[in-house]
Amino acid sequence: MATASKSDSEASNAFTDSDVSDASSSDADSDSEPDCQSTAKEPCEYYNKGHCRDADRCPNLHICKNALKGNCPYGSKCKLNHPRGGRRSSREDRGAADRSMSSEHNFNCGQCYQWQLKDGDDWKSIDNDHIIEAQYCLPHTKGIKIYNTQYGAVSIDFNKMKVYGKQLRVRRLDDGNTLWIWYCTLRRKWVKYGDKGSKGNRIPVKNSDIEAKFQCDPSSSFSFNIGAKTLKIDFREMKQVSDRRKRRVTRRPLYRQKTGAGVSQAASALQSVSLGTKPQWQFEGSNRTWHNFKHTQRGSTPECSVTSDDIEMQYQQNPQSSMVFKVKGEPYKLDFKAMNQTNLRTKRSRKVRRVLV
Repeated sequence: MATASKSDSEASNAFTDSDVSDASSSDADSDSEPDCQSTAKEPCEYYNKGHCRDADRCPNLHICKNALKGNCPYGSKCKLNHPRGGRRSSREDRGAADRSMSSEHNFNCGQCYQWQLKDGDDWKSIDNDHIIEAQYCLPHTKGIKIYNTQYGAVSIDFNKMKVYGKQLRVRRLDDGNTLWIWYCTLRRKWVKYGDKGSKGNRIPVKNSDIEAKFQCDPSSSFSFNIGAKTLKIDFREMKQVSDRRKRRVTRRPLYRQKTGAGVSQAASALQSVSLGTKPQWQFEGSNRTWHNFKHTQRGSTPECSVTSDDIEMQYQQNPQSSMVFKVKGEPYKLDFKAMNQTNLRTKRSRKVRRVLV
């Protein structure tokens, strides 16, 4: 158990109950959406804790519950069965493991993570999945809509790790070296454990200590003290519990750039966006104000030939490419790598940006 000295007592209210009225509505809304780190119901809890006395007679799956959600902290070193073709010890998980063996991923080519979709028996990797990863690394993002998949446009819910509106499954694989960061909601914002709270007081809890306890037993909890108060992070519910209230907790990876992917610009654009869930492309006007790309039309001639969604689709297909469009008949080139647009006739350039609204 991590403890804090009496000098930390001022931080107690900042991180526990001082903002009940400010954050209650936000937290209440968030609590209706279970976090993707919550414990799954299908895998056998006893097996995941180390031993199931029913063995092959057990009606539940003898599979690593974290691997099913794509976030096993041990990766290939995990001692439990993974549905990618690991060891099998019960009749129920044999079929699931066999169906997934063909999709076992090789992380030997700079692939530190991989997002995949499944429709039936086969897992298929998603191209340019650094777009998904960069947004998943932000604690406040609930999901993303991607266009460059074998199944067309797909909306992924990060909290539930599911695909909306399609009979697809989604998972995230990694090489076992992911650095996971823990966050808690505080005054309607996600605050990293170990960072300063709302009143400038540093929270005397190390992120590495929380992660170490989680890796030892993802179904347990982590307790720590702030002054005279004891708080607990419940890994099952992904909630921080004190004597007066509960707060949402989430666990997201620290972004890592894939070797040779050339996606630093894309990652920078994604990780610098403001709070939100929908991408919006904008260009900088002459008075340094930002304007949305809109497909507007005056008479029979469109003023702008593309929408923000058109730009987003091209960007996700290749964040190092460019596209040509017209505004009031004038040809423009939008360069994703340089993040600018250039009038091909006058050669005048303006900045563009991608934000979430």
